[in-house]
Amino acid sequence: MCMQKRITEILSSREPRRIQDERLTPAAVLFLVFEKEAECQVLLTRRSENVAYHKGEVSFPGGTIDPDDSNLLHTALREGAEEIGVDPRDVTILGRLDDIFTVTTGFVITPYVGRIPYPYDFQINAEEISELIILPLRALAEDCDVETSKVIWEGKNLKAYHFYIRGHIIWGATARILKQFLDLIYKE
Repeated sequence: MCMQKRITEILSSREPRRIQDERLTPAAVLFLVFEKEAECQVLLTRRSENVAYHKGEVSFPGGTIDPDDSNLLHTALREGAEEIGVDPRDVTILGRLDDIFTVTTGFVITPYVGRIPYPYDFQINAEEISELIILPLRALAEDCDVETSKVIWEGKNLKAYHFYIRGHIIWGATARILKQFLDLIYKE
């Protein structure tokens, strides 16, 4: 079950940190996991060059809250449906991670961890997404080159991560979300 029980237990045992800052635009993403070839996989996307922000970057499916969204979970599920064709009824929400902010574009992102069945008939919206990226969770935790650097934002030193795996570079808010998840799940 793709570590579903473990992930759910860990995420439900903690209170996710929320960022309340009116200068930041609320957004949400889906951190999707599924089992493929008896291994837990993580689904990421590469944003197209047509989107307004974060062109060509590796990211989780997601985006900013719309006026019709009832809450940020609805935003994450709606964006997952729009970007990669994942039906919200097929997503089992396992929990939530801490809010993460983007340094350069002014978003506060709420990440929701969800499980989907696999195989799945993804329907990629080419206007927003140029590539679907599927990576083994264990490889991200154990076999991935990770570099850290410092970024100064509003006078504070922040740690930045860069994951290098299978020809992909994962950085920015996506890397911070991924790092938090891996630290929680593999902390032992």
